[in-house]
Amino acid sequence: MGHEIDMMSKSSNIVDVYVGARLRMRRTMLGMSQSRLGELLGVTFQQIQKYEKGSNRISASRLQHTARVLEVSPGYFFEGAPSDSAEPGFAEESSQSYVVDFLASTEGLQLNRAFLRVRDSKVRRRIVDLVISLASPEDENAGESPVPDDTSVR
Repeated sequence: MGHEIDMMSKSSNIVDVYVGARLRMRRTMLGMSQSRLGELLGVTFQQIQKYEKGSNRISASRLQHTARVLEVSPGYFFEGAPSDSAEPGFAEESSQSYVVDFLASTEGLQLNRAFLRVRDSKVRRRIVDLVISLASPEDENAGESPVPDDTSVR
């Protein structure tokens, strides 16, 4: 039994990993380094790395301070978070987790930043159409348009 507890403590909680991914995504969207965020929070950049990987849990007070520094509400870190109530291995993949994973990647952040700088809605629509046409045909959503045809995309 003691061995099982040790094994459980070494694996990251799915919510901690998700919060860490949201932390990384927001930090990179602001163009802030791990070192700078660490300075502002009074921790080392290695601690920021651990938070972002989900290997260290962020305390409530530190999360609130982090939210202030990153100019978001504390709830931002939990938006779309998966439930941790299911047994590991039996939980269904969140329909949003692949989006968060992509947006937290270097390519996702670069693409998102560049896309947001395109002001013309018709050009944005053409970019989306281009990406859809380049996507693998086996993608189940290849024919669907993730961006509405109106000008609500900024």
